[in-house]
Amino acid sequence: MRELVRGMCSDWAVSIRTACGAIGFDRSTYHYKSRRTDQAAIEKRIKEICEPRVRYGYRRVHVLLDREGWGVDVKKVYRIYRELGMQLRNKTPKRRVKAKLRDDRAEAVGPNDVWAMDFVHDQLATGKKLRVLTVVDTFSRYVPVLDARFSYRGEDVVATLDRVCRGTGYPKTIRVGQGSEFISRDMDLWAYQRGVTLDFSRPGKPTDNAFIEAFNGRFRAECLNTHWFLTLADAAEKLEAWRRYYNEERPHGAIGNKSPIMLTKSGDTTSLSP
Repeated sequence: MRELVRGMCSDWAVSIRTACGAIGFDRSTYHYKSRRTDQAAIEKRIKEICEPRVRYGYRRVHVLLDREGWGVDVKKVYRIYRELGMQLRNKTPKRRVKAKLRDDRAEAVGPNDVWAMDFVHDQLATGKKLRVLTVVDTFSRYVPVLDARFSYRGEDVVATLDRVCRGTGYPKTIRVGQGSEFISRDMDLWAYQRGVTLDFSRPGKPTDNAFIEAFNGRFRAECLNTHWFLTLADAAEKLEAWRRYYNEERPHGAIGNKSPIMLTKSGDTTSLSP
């Protein structure tokens, strides 16, 4: 209709008022200018956020857009996210039996109260195997270290933990599995001398250390599956870059969409999920 009015004005040399009156078109509609933000710019930014972070859902994308000052409603982010075909496909759980938690465990009440630790396996581009020691603070979700080596023994775990704890402090408890590196004499002696309690998972019960299992899944999806490692040094550099991003920028739903560093600086624990 707007194009028709323009054509009448130019061909018949009549005013906009006359042209709109002739065809019954409201003049306010003709002069209306959309106030909607440029969707192309938002689409481009959402693509830029999602390309290196393939496991990001629309809620986490909305948090990042909000931090950048876009002022976009979460429903609009969801609509654009789906239009771009970026929705995640969640796996259907095979089991529907709730895991029974250990009754003698107390929840962490502050940073460095409880850490969780495990290994993740990967390989270089050449096919050589890697083992990555992963550690996460179950209260703040802070990751103090991601250490990759070709092989790991109990003394190597002790060396890594000692190096890290000199900067972050020693935890009260570390939840670990039944691996030979964790039940070694070196780990036992280190824990005794540092006043650290080693909380071992029951054999065949990975849910006893659910925090590190969940973190390892995110670590593999967001980091290991998106990078090629040419050498051990290259792997160490990329893991450290992702660890800094995870601690300083990535929003965590369990702590109120803050990053672990933001939570630690603010000292606010009211937004923590139980």
